[in-house]
Amino acid sequence: MSAQPERFFTLEEYFALERSSERRFEYRDGEIFLMSGGTRQHGAIASNLVRHLGNRLASQGCRVYGSDIALFVPAAPPYRYPDVSVACGRAEFRRIEVLDALVNPVLIAEVLSPTTENYDRGMKFEWYKSIPTFEEYLLIAQDRPHVTQRTKQQDGSWLERTIEGMEAVLRLNSLGSELPLSEIYEGVEFESAR
Repeated sequence: MSAQPERFFTLEEYFALERSSERRFEYRDGEIFLMSGGTRQHGAIASNLVRHLGNRLASQGCRVYGSDIALFVPAAPPYRYPDVSVACGRAEFRRIEVLDALVNPVLIAEVLSPTTENYDRGMKFEWYKSIPTFEEYLLIAQDRPHVTQRTKQQDGSWLERTIEGMEAVLRLNSLGSELPLSEIYEGVEFESAR
């Protein structure tokens, strides 16, 4: 038997919370979820992605954003907070009550955790697919060098492949670039290695 939420919140209540708090929250069908801080591995991986992708893409006119930038997701208003997103060309934003949400990401990346993995792989991805410019999705494990890459095909379907091992190189089709897993996992200590 599933537990029912004790209370449903209006969007106005959600926006009031977003305005008054230093923390980030996501609104999902009347429920509010705290986007809690992650492990040090999570933080290092997300930081590595922003730094290494940013360095590679600066000359290509692309901008890399961290988890503080919300995305406008047509299928799941008002917005979502990914770990990393990339926009190429002119970044476009839509003002939604309390913040500006990016509307034209090409690539979105989520660093997986035990509590969010199913959501990131499932419903969140389905919602992200409603973003017209979205072409590539990275699901990054934090317990081993392992990335699931989903790439939008010309017919609108999505191709999934797995890249693993510190010596592997991730080919980012949407950005015309490559990223070694050794850079994604730079400085990350895995639990099993301790």
